[in-house]
This record gives sequence, structure tokens and C-alpha cells, in this order.
Amino acid sequence: MPEMGAFLVVTQAMAAPGELLNLSPNALAVLPEGAVLVAMIATLLVDLAGETVAARWAPPICYFGLGGALVLLALQWNTPLEPSFLGAFLADNLAVAFRAVIATSTLLSLLISWRYAEKGGTPVGEYAAILLASTLGAMLLCGATDLVSIFISLETLSIASYLLSGYMKRDARSSEAALKYLLVGSAAAAVFLYGASLLYGFSGSTNLEVIGVALQTSTTPLAALSLVFVLATVAFKIAAVPFHQWTPDVYEGSPTPVVAFLSVGSKAAGFALALRILVGCFGAFDSQWKLLFTVLAVLSMTLGNVVALAQTSMKRMLAYSSIGQAGFVMIGMVCGTEDGFAAMVLYMAAYLFMNLGAFACIILFSISTGSDRISDYAGLYQKDPLITLGLSLCLLSLGGIPPMLGFFGKIYLFFAGWANHEYLLVIVGLVTSVVSIYYYISVIKMMVVKEPHEASDVVKNYPTVDWSLMGMQPLRVALISCVAVTAVGGILSNPLFQWANTAVSETPLLQQAIAVASGRNLG
Repeated sequence: MPEMGAFLVVTQAMAAPGELLNLSPNALAVLPEGAVLVAMIATLLVDLAGETVAARWAPPICYFGLGGALVLLALQWNTPLEPSFLGAFLADNLAVAFRAVIATSTLLSLLISWRYAEKGGTPVGEYAAILLASTLGAMLLCGATDLVSIFISLETLSIASYLLSGYMKRDARSSEAALKYLLVGSAAAAVFLYGASLLYGFSGSTNLEVIGVALQTSTTPLAALSLVFVLATVAFKIAAVPFHQWTPDVYEGSPTPVVAFLSVGSKAAGFALALRILVGCFGAFDSQWKLLFTVLAVLSMTLGNVVALAQTSMKRMLAYSSIGQAGFVMIGMVCGTEDGFAAMVLYMAAYLFMNLGAFACIILFSISTGSDRISDYAGLYQKDPLITLGLSLCLLSLGGIPPMLGFFGKIYLFFAGWANHEYLLVIVGLVTSVVSIYYYISVIKMMVVKEPHEASDVVKNYPTVDWSLMGMQPLRVALISCVAVTAVGGILSNPLFQWANTAVSETPLLQQAIAVASGRNLG
């Protein structure tokens, strides 16, 4: 792979000010983000006209912006690589894949949001604009190749997420969740800045590729310290143990559609950042960061799935489940092989549909009953077969039961780990998967097996679902789409496998890391 980052830095140093202005920024690479930005601005403008106008026009504007972004991302697939903004952004296949996951997660989150926001009495326009701002930061983070662009993208995502967590201003739990998220997130941002300052001191550049070259000849204790700081920030974004403390409280207190986005969109951006900065920058510390990630993966899979057993709140249970799911994805990253990286991309795409499908069911139950307690789901099949079927299929997929999409995602991860001799991770993953199946099936048993007289009081008083109400049809579309992909995607998963493999095989950054690792193993 040509030293494109180094070339650009040298060009900046040698060029006169007038010549530097003539360098092409290649802004076409961020056209998908441009579509999201235009939709965000348009949503804010219609919100100025009043809540009634915003409720009418915000949804189609968001659909148009995110749909346009997905179309533009499809057009970027397998296009020739050209660094943008003087090497600060790169729209390779890896970035395209993760940006597509994030844009799709936002689209589905919005579909399940409208009825929830309308019933809660919160302004729809403001909510949609902040969610689009968070999406913009997450998408930019996936392709950022410079410390400055990484930090700006990271903070755009984080600040918007803090606002979304506390968006239910009348709910004390929502305000508490936002405060906790803000405090822990601010500490993580400060830690990242300190690590970034050390990296800049070693290399004299903010470009990740130049920093990677400098670290090859400067494996000092301070460089190792910068790795620890950066790794801590990555672990916070993906909610890995022991940097997970914010997750259960934020998931329980935040509005449910916000949790749905954070569980997929924010996590996908965190893994994209991990690949960019650890694989692309810390190649000289390959064995060290993989050892640390192995420890994080084992802790996350174990604690996340074991603690989830004792939860009585559905959202807290899915919070600990998401911690365990992050541990599964880390198996692919520790492998450092083509199969491992492809398994990461595949599992994030599968997790998108099965997790958002589960949250769509939880939102629909919450709208009807106002409850989040697992015990209140007892006997639900008698009153709402759609939620029962959808939630059951999504939970079975999260547990890795065949022939669901989640089963094939986990098998791909475990296969990649076993082929790379990561026996500890695979064994821990298999054992904790069995543990997770127990608490997932417990919820299904609660909904299905209970006799009519054993149904909860909430279910006995369950209202008739009226799909003609505002926001209910989009919710139905999101629910049926996620459940259909989760159920049928496993059987027809070959296109998804090919997509994930192409995302890795056509990304020079990952191919270079794979070649270096292979040479090291042969040596």
C-alpha cells in the first residue's frame, strides 16, 4: 500500500500557501454524510414552523436524507480510493460497510420513534435533528484517518448522544442517564485527547499512517501508554468490561428508541474506530493490544451474559446482553485474519436487525402498557401474537439458535477464532452463548407458556392495538422488516457473507495488516 498519508503530509510541508489551496479536497467521498447533513438542517427549519408542521414533514425529510445516503454509499462500493480533505478521511469498503450499518440503524430507529415521541409529548423535529447529528458523527468516524477528524467526529456523536439520552425532560431517570453518560463520556474524551497528544509528540503528525510508521521505530513505554489511553476510549464506545458502567443505567433511563440507536449505531462506530486506530496505527504493538482485547472480550462475554440472568427490566437485560455481544465481535478483531475481520462486519450487520427488531417489540409493548418489567410479559401471546412472535425470533437470533441470522454470525466468528488458535475466546464464547440462551428463552417462556389465568395484570388489561394511529404504521414496517431479515437472513445469508468478505478483501488497510501478521507467523 503506498504511503499516501506520508505523501500528503510531505506535500503540505513543501507546498506554498497558494499551492496548498489548490489541492483537491475530494469532497465527493463525504456525499452520504452531506445527504444526512442536509436532512438535519431541513428538519431544523421545518421545526421552526411549529410542532404540527414538524410532525408532518420531519419523517419524510429524514427518510429522504438517509435513503439518499444509503444510495450514495452503494455507489461508493469498490470505487478507486482517494484520500479526502488532505488525508483526514478515506471512503474505503470498510468505511462504506460500517457507514451503511449506521445509516440503516438510524432509519429503523426513526421508524420506531414517531409513535413513542408523539405519545411522550416530545418535539419530533428536535429529536430527529439531534439523532441525525449523532448519525453524522458516527458515519464520519468510520472513515476518519486523522486524529483531528477522529476527535471531531467522536465528539459530534457523543454530544448528540448525551442530548438524546436526556431528551425525556419530564422523566427523572432520563436526566440521570444523561448526566452519567456525560460524566463518563467526558472522561473518556479527555483520556483520548491525552493519548492523541502523545501520538502527535512521537510522530509530529496527526495522520494515522504517519503515526504508525513512527511507532515502528519508537516502541517506548510512553508509546505503550498512549495505546492504553486510546484502547480505553475504544472500550468505552463499544461498552466493553470494565468500561461498561454507564451502559445499564443509560439503557434503562434513556428513551427506548435512543437506546436502540446507541446499541447498534454507536457500537458500530466504536468498532470502526478500533479497526482504524489499532490495526492501522499500532501495528508495532500488535501482540500487546490483542492481548488486552482478549482480556476485554473474556470479561465482556462472561460478565455481560451472567449478570443479564438476574435482570428484571427488559432494557437492562438487553444492556448486559449488548455488553456480551461486544465480546463476541471482539473475537474477530483479536484474530486479525481476513475471516476474523469479515466476521466482525457480518455480525454487526446481523446484530443491527435482530437487536432493533427486539427493541421495536419492546417499544410497542411499552406504548400499550407503559411497562418495562419482564414479569409483565407473562401470557402476552394471548393478547398480542405479533409482539410475541417478533420478540421470540429476535431473542432466539441473539442467542445464536439455528437457523436464525445470529447463529450464522456467531458460527463465522467462532470458526475464525478456532482457525487462528484463539481457543480460549471460542470456548468462553460457546459457554456464555449457552448462558445467554437461558435468559432469552426465559422471556419467551414467560410470553408463551403461561396459562390464561397466570397472565400478568398488565397483559390482562392489555388494550387493543390501533395501527391507524400516528406513527404506528412505520413501527409496523420496522418490526416486520427486522423480524423477516432475522428469520430468513440466516437461510439466505450468502449475499451477506460475500458483502462482508468484499468489505475486507478490498480494504488496503486490513489487507496490509493481514499480510504483516501472516509474515510474522511464518517467521
